[in-house]
Amino acid sequence: MARTNPLQFVQQVRAEVGKVVWPTRREVVLTTIMVFIMATLTAIFFAIVDLLIRQGLQGVLTIFG
Repeated sequence: MARTNPLQFVQQVRAEVGKVVWPTRREVVLTTIMVFIMATLTAIFFAIVDLLIRQGLQGVLTIFG
């Protein structure tokens, strides 16, 4: 692997940073809202699954217990 001197490294880093496309404020806000909505839906889904499993286990334990 070839070694680069510090000056070349800094130049390469600046060139790569110049290629970065930063998201707009609107994109960041919309993405954040989407993440909160998906997290809420996921929490609701797992809460319902937990309730169903709990009810099922209580039913089985009532029958055999």
